[in-house]
Amino acid sequence: MNKGSLWMMFACLSALLLSALGLFAQPVDPALYQELRWRMIGPFRAGRTVAISGVPGHPNVFYMAPNNGGVWKTTDYGRTWNPIFDDQPTGSIGSLAVAPSNPDIIYVGSGEGLRRPDLSVGDGIYKSTDAGHSWQHLGLRDALQIGTIIVDPKDPNRLFVAALGHPYGPNAERGVYRSLDGGKSFQKVLTKDDDTGAIDLIFDPRNSQVVFADMWASRRPPWTTGGAYNGKGSGLYKSTDGGNNWRQITKGLPSEADKLGRIGLTVSLSDPTRMYAMVDAKKNGGVYRSDDSGETWQLVNAEERIWGRGDDFAMVRVDPKNKDVIYVSNTSTYKSTDAGKNFTAIKGAPGGDDYHTIWINPENPDIIALAVDQGATISVNGGKTWSSWYNQPTAQFYHVITDNQFPYWVYGGQQESGSVGTASRSDFGEITFRDWTTIGVEEYGYVAPDPLHPNLIYGGKATVFDRNNGQTRDISPVVLRTGQYRFNRTFAEKWKHDLGRSGRRIDPRYARRRRKLGKRHASRVDSVEQDRADGRFAFRHRDGLCGGEPLSA
Repeated sequence: MNKGSLWMMFACLSALLLSALGLFAQPVDPALYQELRWRMIGPFRAGRTVAISGVPGHPNVFYMAPNNGGVWKTTDYGRTWNPIFDDQPTGSIGSLAVAPSNPDIIYVGSGEGLRRPDLSVGDGIYKSTDAGHSWQHLGLRDALQIGTIIVDPKDPNRLFVAALGHPYGPNAERGVYRSLDGGKSFQKVLTKDDDTGAIDLIFDPRNSQVVFADMWASRRPPWTTGGAYNGKGSGLYKSTDGGNNWRQITKGLPSEADKLGRIGLTVSLSDPTRMYAMVDAKKNGGVYRSDDSGETWQLVNAEERIWGRGDDFAMVRVDPKNKDVIYVSNTSTYKSTDAGKNFTAIKGAPGGDDYHTIWINPENPDIIALAVDQGATISVNGGKTWSSWYNQPTAQFYHVITDNQFPYWVYGGQQESGSVGTASRSDFGEITFRDWTTIGVEEYGYVAPDPLHPNLIYGGKATVFDRNNGQTRDISPVVLRTGQYRFNRTFAEKWKHDLGRSGRRIDPRYARRRRKLGKRHASRVDSVEQDRADGRFAFRHRDGLCGGEPLSA
């Protein structure tokens, strides 16, 4: 082929390419999708929830807000839940508060209110004046993460907001904000620096001019796999003049040298001089008690099971009628009847774990609501029995995928609840529990159904689930089993081999052959190579090469 012919071919190909790009650039006619409608397909198993509140005087009414599910309301003690926030531009919620003097007024703080490597942020504060029927946006858009809102028990227009701020970097809109006009305007009343936000707030029930606040210097960079940033500046603060002035309280609490982190607070309604704090610190963390309105503190329980994940939870609440009965949340919910010296688990796995928030009805302490990684659950008999969280379609997914069946199935790893596959259509007139199943993938994992064999579902790090027999097999490369290589759970896994010298990727099919090597050799594998001529494979490791049958077998 001469040079002129080559140029002619190149010109034709270029014209075709430009034409194709032009076609792709054309706007899509809305008429092509105007008949499409969103519909809910489940699963009916709740997702992570931090914000929850009941309504004193209306013991059947509760509000809860999943981290990525908007705000929901029940009027029948949690038997059924209905969404009331779907028309708003964000579904990421970290806090809510019902005005004690007017339960029709509800404030909602957006952003998950957590410190995690994978989360969604919000866009400020919302308010309803008609019990959740309609909403208005108030402000604080750049706070992104709002951990707590408290409303003056006697004045629904006076509120304080704990703004945690950007999850991954510094920003100015951190600290404690006060509004005296129902959220029309906000004034920053407590701030330290662009790295220190506020996470918890509480009033003294005798005098709402006395306010306590926890400042938390914390970030969780998304590239970390387990570590987090706790900087200098965390601490407990108290104001006795309605938030105009603040002083830090340190007596008896861990210091900056102890790597003080997050603090969760509560005060007794029956004796407001009694306070409790859940304190997260590298040294001397645990449950603390104060008997002089928070001026001095003493450590009463340092059991790691109670406080060991204080940066995630830091929740403690006191029985409104008995100052010695307290509840704390962690991977279980615990109760103490001796002012924190001893605790008994009253709610935990199986059936749910990672308990974030506790709300106790101030008029009837037998009515308790929990916000959990599996949604919201309510007890009306002091924790003896609990309402279901299998009635809240608020699952949190990081990745979803469909298969090629008819009707097709939708799969994903569900935050804190393993994984789920659900049918897109049902034989029962609606999609119910009959139409979904777990699929053997962990909560953060990708899912990949076999396009030719839809009952074989791959995913995770890595497994294959066979729907025919319900069994899951581990097929992961040995590099993921050793614990020597790091990965971030919600991102595509990047594998390093040979201590980074070769950068070669182990063929996933190696998992089928690992037994040929034995433990000693398998732990030393650096790469897998396949001979193109005969299809046989070779494992390259520090002791040389060993081989076996073709990888495709």
